Amino acid sequence: MEHYKKRIADDILKRKLEGKGAVLIEGPKWCGKTTTAEQFAASVLYMDDPEKKEQNLAMAELNPKRLLQGSVPRLIDEWQLAPKLWDAVRFEVDHRGGLGQFILTGSAVPADTREITHSGTGRFTWLLMRPMSLYESGDSTGEVSLKDLFDGNSDVDGGSHLDIERLAFLVCRGGWPQAVDMRDDIALDQAADYYDAVVHSDINRADNVQKNPERVQRLMRSYARNQGSQVPNTVLAQDVAANDEASINEETVASYVNALRKIFVVEDVSAWNPNLWSKTAIRAADTRYYIDPSIAAAALGIGPNDLINDLKTFGFLFETLCIRDLRVFADALGGSVYHYRDKDGQECDAVLHLRNGRYGLIEIKLGGDRFIEEGARSLKALEAKIDTDKMNAPSFLMVLTGTGDWAYRRRDGVYVVPVGCLKN
Repeated sequence: MEHYKKRIADDILKRKLEGKGAVLIEGPKWCGKTTTAEQFAASVLYMDDPEKKEQNLAMAELNPKRLLQGSVPRLIDEWQLAPKLWDAVRFEVDHRGGLGQFILTGSAVPADTREITHSGTGRFTWLLMRPMSLYESGDSTGEVSLKDLFDGNSDVDGGSHLDIERLAFLVCRGGWPQAVDMRDDIALDQAADYYDAVVHSDINRADNVQKNPERVQRLMRSYARNQGSQVPNTVLAQDVAANDEASINEETVASYVNALRKIFVVEDVSAWNPNLWSKTAIRAADTRYYIDPSIAAAALGIGPNDLINDLKTFGFLFETLCIRDLRVFADALGGSVYHYRDKDGQECDAVLHLRNGRYGLIEIKLGGDRFIEEGARSLKALEAKIDTDKMNAPSFLMVLTGTGDWAYRRRDGVYVVPVGCLKN
């Protein structure tokens, strides 16, 4: 077996197996779900094994219990091909009475859930895996810890080895595990191949509805152009229809976007709703993001040199990279990532909010002293709006940058941290 690169999800999976009878690992194809699950599994059933697929599907209909026999934890890979397995696993968990019995992996939500009669509450726990963060792929030194900042450690000391050229490459390569150790030019091909598979086949698996590949391409290109924004489906529909002989309505766009969501290609960010001193209206629309920036680059047909020559686009896709990494780190810390926008124009790119009520405010800037200053000023303005009589003050304020050699704490208390030295 090839050398396994440790994932942040490893410790999460270990903990979840100790607390529930079954763990469902979801996420996009090729992000490492099966490989991670194999590190913990004592036996494995590959539902999509070409030599056994038809036999497995037939057995899932006739005698699903048979497929669940084996040493535990038993891994059922691509379980969604046979939705009846869900209730069979739930039944086995109930009657065996032990924890850590099954690991299920799936790269899509089942297209038809009518055969699932039980939610799995109390028996299942969920784990969403994403492509690798820069820390997991070895591209971040990991010298600045978000956990330390939440724990009140105000001293930061970290350095980044990423220059602008390398950062542009990492945006386009993405966090796909197989691509990490490849030669740079070959690594860049992997995201393009992934994108092609989504356009021509994978998107149809989400709901078993055949879609027009050209429309999928236009939609994914529009989604890429709108990374980090809150555009409604009506705007995406207008964008797609601009070069289409036939019109496309908002409902069709919504169905396409939902299909991309069900195969974990897009993962939008929800709005954060803090208690404020004023009665400022908070914009509640989700912010658009791909689950990995390389998908956006592939959809736009651009590479590292194109990003360097178009810093505006580079900034949008860099933000997608940062959101990906922050989400990976948030999972390990027991939290979630949100965004903040209000009607007055105040915004915050990322709010990392933990279950215990602590949170950090993060502005994302590709680099440059002027932009760092703008980010810090925006963070301080938002901090001043928060009603600390009704909720905690932020644990930290951070400008997360692409360029820059060192992490440091400004005199106003705002941290400036290059993404190339961040970890959970």
